[in-house]
Amino acid sequence: MATESSPLRPIIATAAEQFAKHRDIRTVGDLLAFWPRRYRSRENDDLGTATPGEFLVGVAVVKRASTRRMQKRKGTMLEVVITDGRHELDITFFRAYPHAHVLVPGARGIFAGTVGTYRGRKQLTHPGYTMLDDFDAGDRKDLVPIYRPVGSLHTWTVTESVRLVLVALDDVPDALPEDVRRRRGLVGRTEALRGVHGPDTHDEVRAAQQRLRYEEAFVLQATLAQRRRAAAGDSTRARPGREDGILAAFDARLPFDLTAGQREVGETVAAEMSRETPMHRLLQGEVGSGKTVVALRAMLQAVDSGGQAALLAPTEVLVGQHHRTMTRMLGDLAEGGMLGGAEHATRVVLLTGSQSTAERRKALLDVASGDAGIVVGTHALLQETVDFRDLGLVVVDEQHRFGVEQRDALRSKGETPPHVLVMTATPIPRTVAMTVFGDLETSTLRELPAGRAPITTHVVPEDRPGWMERTWARVAEEVRTGRQAYVVCPRIGEDDAPDDGVAAADPPEGEEAAPRPLKSTTGVSAALAEEPSLAGLTVEVLHGRLPAEDKDAVMARFQRGETDVLVSTTVVEVGVDVPNASVMVVMDADRFGVSQLHQLRGRIGRGGFPGLCLLVTGSDAEPALERLTAVAGTTDGFELARLDLSQRREGDILGAAQHGRTTQLEFLHILEHEDVIDAAREDAFALVEADPDLSAHPLLAEAVRARVDAEQAAYLERG
Repeated sequence: MATESSPLRPIIATAAEQFAKHRDIRTVGDLLAFWPRRYRSRENDDLGTATPGEFLVGVAVVKRASTRRMQKRKGTMLEVVITDGRHELDITFFRAYPHAHVLVPGARGIFAGTVGTYRGRKQLTHPGYTMLDDFDAGDRKDLVPIYRPVGSLHTWTVTESVRLVLVALDDVPDALPEDVRRRRGLVGRTEALRGVHGPDTHDEVRAAQQRLRYEEAFVLQATLAQRRRAAAGDSTRARPGREDGILAAFDARLPFDLTAGQREVGETVAAEMSRETPMHRLLQGEVGSGKTVVALRAMLQAVDSGGQAALLAPTEVLVGQHHRTMTRMLGDLAEGGMLGGAEHATRVVLLTGSQSTAERRKALLDVASGDAGIVVGTHALLQETVDFRDLGLVVVDEQHRFGVEQRDALRSKGETPPHVLVMTATPIPRTVAMTVFGDLETSTLRELPAGRAPITTHVVPEDRPGWMERTWARVAEEVRTGRQAYVVCPRIGEDDAPDDGVAAADPPEGEEAAPRPLKSTTGVSAALAEEPSLAGLTVEVLHGRLPAEDKDAVMARFQRGETDVLVSTTVVEVGVDVPNASVMVVMDADRFGVSQLHQLRGRIGRGGFPGLCLLVTGSDAEPALERLTAVAGTTDGFELARLDLSQRREGDILGAAQHGRTTQLEFLHILEHEDVIDAAREDAFALVEADPDLSAHPLLAEAVRARVDAEQAAYLERG
């Protein structure tokens, strides 16, 4: 009898090569993890819904069949008409043998092929098919599982292959403990596999899927529970700060009062950094809620404790913005060891991949010597050549751009495990926080600091006569009152794909790519130079392919108010802070995700001036317009985040570049199955508390290792 680790070829040798080549399915276990995407009843399908161009898989009866000799070539063709009892569909084979003796009137089968038309009638040409009498093989089922395509194999070949495996299969070892299955009313793994791949009824399918859904949640939560327990077992150097250090000097100079939320989170972070157990905290907050100030105060506490702090951010524009913001806020407190530096000053050092050799060498020396108390950088911080004297705090900004492995790579640079503060401006629903960030404690900033002005958002159909002229006129009106404007485009040049910074330039799941050409920074900036209403205004371009020094120069001029309109890709999406900017125009706004539009919109209204965001679209697709209308209708980032996540694939929500089959959630939908996640979390954390290394549960330990290994593999692919 076969086991899940058995090779596939001895069981289904004829199909094994196709499975391995097209789906990397090589063992019995691989095949059993290749889940049906839907089920067909043996009742006839409605052929009236067949649409030319679509791939049809349907059950029907042969109504009539006839053969005739072809006129322009040798041989005999077979013409068949199948029916569902109401509608008909033609089938043509240009070679009657060996189909004519099978497709006879009254025979029922599953037919699959691309629907075409001939002489006004819909037809299938040379479709794949299998007759249900043959398919049943004496074991009639009411439901037929339908699988994703596997090379040249038809779906029933996949179904038959799975059935052969199930027949040869011994009882499958179960990673879920028996007491958990009993308490939650779940079927065993063997029964679940049979219920998914060979069900008699929909009830069997539901019971099997519920079991497999719970298993996915349980293994994931056990993984997180082990991570959290391992972190809790670490010891580190406490970083309590000092009463008369750089943090106290910074607080005394703050030109504004911290919000209640900032004070509360700051006290929590300060207390956790004062312990000898490493802090692992996620700080999420609305765009502009003041996360950077909270992070900077934590970094200064690390410096006051004799250590260093590192901030990791995903783009050079964001890193440069953080460096400028921190340097400006600290003033002479950032001039440690320099003439004019304050008594408790430190240095804020920038480290990026595009720096010159001399700049990088100087930065690395400051980091290694400890002269730089605060280090701000991109992925360049993760390189082996970066050595810290005493890394006490790691801050990861925009966590959704990074994986756990990258966070851990920076943590490993401390002599003792550093404290970790992870930040995101993309609000996270509770179920996602439990599933993706379950190894972190979570804090949330909802209150916006004083001075944030309201933002009005409108959808602008670009093909509506006069609307674009009015759009640029509104930009000119804002600029002539002393304000500045952003114009965001999805790509750089006319012939380019979307810029690397455009995280959501592809449409959400289920929407087709737009056939129209997308707006580019070069094209739009050239058009604005000819726009009468903008005559005399200064327009500059910013995108991710500019040399670092050019990006810094463009951004610096915009911050100083020397540039009126900045035409940019989404490199300005996060962290960029220009209080004087009050208007933003997003071109091809339908090509961006909900959360990304909310992030972009957060760049305006930061200086006390009412903000205006105009979402320009040339799409008339209903899902796209609904998405833009939702963004225009609210500035509640948590509401928008839930809408955004509901439109995305589960692998995207997990954020770990789901390349491997073992990391993909097939049955668990994070936004829909909160009760399952809650129950699995309770069971998994209790089990790990009682059996930390899962020595009494070797099958579960193996499943956890498989998930961790897959995440590491995905990280290496990203790297």
